[in-house]
Amino acid sequence: MGEITSSEENYLKSLYHLQLREEEVGIKSLSLSLGVKMPTANSMIKKLADKGLVLYQSYKPIRLTKKGIKAASLIIRKHRLTEMFLVEKMGFSWDEVHEVAEQIEHVQSPKFFDKMDELLNFPSFDPHGSPIPKKDGTIASLEGFILSMGKKGKMYKIISLLQSDKAFLSYLDSKGIKLYSKIEVLEVISYEELIKVKVNDRELTLSDKVSSKLFVQEI
Repeated sequence: MGEITSSEENYLKSLYHLQLREEEVGIKSLSLSLGVKMPTANSMIKKLADKGLVLYQSYKPIRLTKKGIKAASLIIRKHRLTEMFLVEKMGFSWDEVHEVAEQIEHVQSPKFFDKMDELLNFPSFDPHGSPIPKKDGTIASLEGFILSMGKKGKMYKIISLLQSDKAFLSYLDSKGIKLYSKIEVLEVISYEELIKVKVNDRELTLSDKVSSKLFVQEI
């Protein structure tokens, strides 16, 4: 198959995430997610197909092969391990780690990341609650639902974030919302797509834009 380049890794990771959100992934959605022109994305997909990492035919959806899924999972593993290491061992905040991890994930040294995993005592989740793939590429699934589907009078625990960009994480910090925070739903205002909650004895009104990105379990 040959060594996978950093640019190819970015495409595989983007495809993996797009396939989780969309039933069918085309060149247009892939190019938009990566911020590249469609001919550029098309050319790269052909290279990945030649390496047996994707299935691709003109005008048909792009699909990762089993090899492609495993390769993408291992890239995500490196990224999420790095984020956890930066938070747990180096004192970074959860909104500072993504950009650094984007660079380190391309290091081609399994031993480096195995050692990182060992120093962290083999964590199952990253600082944002996303599962860390195992060395064989398998990844655990999370059981739960988004907070916007919560019911009045129920208590929930945040187990994962469906978005982890700096702006969103900074917003959560400003509201005192953390991973594993307990949230009581006080009122659901369906028409305005708002939900009133209590977090750490603080009452908040969250928009659907926020509550739909908080993955929770009932407690």
